[in-house]
Amino acid sequence: MSSDVDVPEVLALLEAAAAADGVQPVSEDARLRLQHRAPGGTDLVVRADDGGLAGYARLDDGSAEGAVHPDRRRRGHGRALLRQLLEVAGDRPLDVWAHGDLPGSAELLAPHGFERARVLLQMRMPLDGVDPAPRPELPGDVRVLPFRPGRDEEAWLRVNARAFAWHPEQGRMTRADLELRQAEPWFDPAGFLMAWRGDPDDGGTLLGSHWTKVHPAGDAGPEPVGEIYVLGIDPDAQGLRLGAALTELGLAHLRGRGLDEVLLYVEEDNAAAVRLYESRGFTRSAVDVSWHREPA
Repeated sequence: MSSDVDVPEVLALLEAAAAADGVQPVSEDARLRLQHRAPGGTDLVVRADDGGLAGYARLDDGSAEGAVHPDRRRRGHGRALLRQLLEVAGDRPLDVWAHGDLPGSAELLAPHGFERARVLLQMRMPLDGVDPAPRPELPGDVRVLPFRPGRDEEAWLRVNARAFAWHPEQGRMTRADLELRQAEPWFDPAGFLMAWRGDPDDGGTLLGSHWTKVHPAGDAGPEPVGEIYVLGIDPDAQGLRLGAALTELGLAHLRGRGLDEVLLYVEEDNAAAVRLYESRGFTRSAVDVSWHREPA
């Protein structure tokens, strides 16, 4: 971490940007790594003439994200941050996330050779039509149990890596990444549902899981909002309809928490998944865009 990064100061900037734009300016992973001073990555800042923090960006494994303070925009600070990012990236490809796909992102990035490469949709659905006590059909030797901290981590990480081998972020989650999230106030093992074949304490096999999350009021809206945080099925367990069963159980858990709405994220080019979620009642709510640049 850069020696001149003041974490509370950066967090205040991010909160100001979220309040002004209606969208979190950096991902949960970037915020967690900043808060806990996790190793890896590069944190960059730009200061105004008066010494105040004008902008912040984080570069990690070729992917960057950041924000300029709302009170200091249109003064060249975004371009200054981008110059730093390009300098650190050097002759390597660079991706920059634009959360919310705000117009200023295209204005900043397109003239420097960046092109839209990935689009991540946020979709939402009301929970009032969810069955509060579903009884999904499961194979006879499969049962769904809540996550057990200190016991189920390695099994979950193995299945997560297999289920998301194609995904550039989710598939590379480590034990340290998992533990950062377990330490967060929102973490609730009761909403982390694990589908086991056999006894997990006696040679059982984890087939899949549905990890739900509850965003506090002010994080994803004025009221608390649920999230289908991670839903993953081991490739060897495809065809058992575990995804549908775990989805039903997870949504029922969120409704049981008294929530009115649930959100999820899905790649726009995953047309089958988008159609499936739309058929379930989800509608598109927001967009995040990853801009890509190859070195000159």
